[in-house]
Amino acid sequence: MSGWSTRLTGIGQLVTCDPSAGDGSPLGVIPDAALVLDGSKVAWVGRAVDAPDADEQVDLGGRTVIPGFVDSHAHLVFDGDRADEFAARMAGQAYTAGGIRSTMLATRAAADEVLHARAARLVAEMLRSGTTTVEIKSGYGLTVIDEARSLAVARALTDETTYLGAHVVPPEFADDRDGYLALLTGPMLDACAPHARWVDVFCDRGAFDADEARAVLLAGRARGLLLRLHGNQLEAGPGVQLAVELGAASVDHCTYVTDADIEALAGSSTVATLLPGAEFSTRAPYPQARRLLDAGVTVALASDCNPGSSYTTNLPFCIAVAVRDMGMTPAEAVWSATAGGAQALLRDDVGVLRVDARADLAVLEAPSYVHLAYRPGVPLVTAVWRGGHPT
Repeated sequence: MSGWSTRLTGIGQLVTCDPSAGDGSPLGVIPDAALVLDGSKVAWVGRAVDAPDADEQVDLGGRTVIPGFVDSHAHLVFDGDRADEFAARMAGQAYTAGGIRSTMLATRAAADEVLHARAARLVAEMLRSGTTTVEIKSGYGLTVIDEARSLAVARALTDETTYLGAHVVPPEFADDRDGYLALLTGPMLDACAPHARWVDVFCDRGAFDADEARAVLLAGRARGLLLRLHGNQLEAGPGVQLAVELGAASVDHCTYVTDADIEALAGSSTVATLLPGAEFSTRAPYPQARRLLDAGVTVALASDCNPGSSYTTNLPFCIAVAVRDMGMTPAEAVWSATAGGAQALLRDDVGVLRVDARADLAVLEAPSYVHLAYRPGVPLVTAVWRGGHPT
């Protein structure tokens, strides 16, 4: 042990997401378990009867422990409110990408302090429901200065930051798409790249076509950014195929996919990140998770937290919806919200509880991880440890 060590014992069920542990399943479940944390990392995993000594001991009283959730898709830097738009959708109005522009106006007008305070509140909500790693995108400024300051706000809250200047074309460039594309791949990228790890583009109806999306992603890659992509949310378009072609880490939404899309994903390392909060809020068909999983596609679940189409920070809610309406088993949904999210971010130190992983975990007031879907809407996360410390 190199630092202060803590033994977490009295774990009725431990989900490790390490298939070499426990029952050998993808979740690597260990009953009557213990964990030893050394500083910010996991130092030991196994049955409680075999646990080594530590500087302190915490008895969890038979509760379930899972890895902290990894939310690999969130839009948290914005101002304004779109509750009226939500109410209109519930009354029958169709969802389109155009609503982003109302958030854009509010975000441009907001001070940095306002944007940071709102985003920090949302991150705190996530943490309370068990999310210990979150990706945060820009995309509501759509000017050089507003995208750069949005990413600076995001970087203060997470290392997983994404440049999404290619969210939609802003109104001032409605008649000059080529001009906006030049801005995206030139001055805006130059200003944003120092604050970002990823580049993203919304390749769908009402946003950017395949050629435009390819140009944005290749420009980002040339600046050292990693690739991810919004695709196939509104229709079966080119997004999935483009993500696979360019080797993107993740293609997100995948609401409308063809057999060819699924075949391409199954033969690639690109993760299909499903966002059931968006379909819940827009009343669109849910992604066909069962088809993807049965074909061998790696699936992640994320919140898509944003003010227009998925204003939730709660991954347990997304797990319950995925099980109820998308054909996923509880085990698949929990894996997708932890280890799957980590894969979508090209991370192997989070979303898993094994030696040398980050000591990020959630304690459930439940005898089993199945209760996350079995008891929807119930706040089962009773404690969260992040980097080896209770939050």
